[in-house]
Amino acid sequence: MTPDTKRKFGRVDLDVTAFAFGTAPVGNIFAEIDEETSAAMFETSWQAGIRFYDTAPMYGHGLSEIRTGQALRWKNRDDFVLSSKVGRVLHPAKRESIDFAPWVNAAPFTMEFDYSYDGTMRSVQDSLQRMALERMDIVFIHDIDVFTRGKDQPEVFRQAMDGCYRALDDLRSQGVVKAIGVGVNEWEVCHEALKQRDFDCFLLAGRYTLLEQDSLNEFLPLCEKRGAAVLVGGGFNSGILATGAKPGAKYNYAPAPAPIMDKVAKIEAVCAEYNVPLPAAALQFVVAHPAVPSFCAGTRTVAQLKQNLAWFSHPIPSAFWAALKSRGLLREDAPVPA
Repeated sequence: MTPDTKRKFGRVDLDVTAFAFGTAPVGNIFAEIDEETSAAMFETSWQAGIRFYDTAPMYGHGLSEIRTGQALRWKNRDDFVLSSKVGRVLHPAKRESIDFAPWVNAAPFTMEFDYSYDGTMRSVQDSLQRMALERMDIVFIHDIDVFTRGKDQPEVFRQAMDGCYRALDDLRSQGVVKAIGVGVNEWEVCHEALKQRDFDCFLLAGRYTLLEQDSLNEFLPLCEKRGAAVLVGGGFNSGILATGAKPGAKYNYAPAPAPIMDKVAKIEAVCAEYNVPLPAAALQFVVAHPAVPSFCAGTRTVAQLKQNLAWFSHPIPSAFWAALKSRGLLREDAPVPA
């Protein structure tokens, strides 16, 4: 499979590329990316045939959406698929009054959680105006997970199902958007949302990877049954599946614990046997699942982006996947690339 391979987005009348361009980094997360680098990454992805772009109001307090719109505004709108998110509303404010962390030199807006019906409608309109594009194809309800909301999560989830879902369902029925979903860090939250409401899709960060396949138990089978598409982000588990088990390797945004380091080292040994780069295996594994049409990756430089694209189509022998399974490093029931 190549990054520009077109695949059907679940039950929805959308075809997406197997590789999606994630725009959190161009919101200046952790460090600033200049305008030239941001524009060059968008153009490099476009020239590589990438036609699926994911953004959010949260990313850089609107900066990511501004840059996404700037890059895509003069492309033929029917040539690409665009997703953004709801759950936060932005308000203009003086820069010196805003706590931007973890974003750096972001756009001059404060962020406020808002999962109400009216807040959702406003968020969609605001996003379209920031991007200066006439439509979004997919809208995810953002960050209604325990990872983000802690002890408030059950109430936040209820608010989102009562408010955001109702608004997005109306927009879908009116043909304003084609697909609605939930974007979170926990498959359990996606699973509960799919049981409760009629969602088309999910953006799941880091919970279906070479290291983690618990979502095969219940969530991914239900997605297959319902025709719900899963866009997977965080396929490197925030670092370790890109860097390998080296000192300081990150797992879920924190230093990797010893059991994870040990497992990754064992996977790396199999990679060495079959001459397979670990990141190539991590990327290609994710999109082998029939419910996962696309993998979403964000990069900080053109070189990183080109490297990801190369890993995505690096040849991997079927014996490599069989070896991982035979050594207990990958679940037996995990779909692998053909």
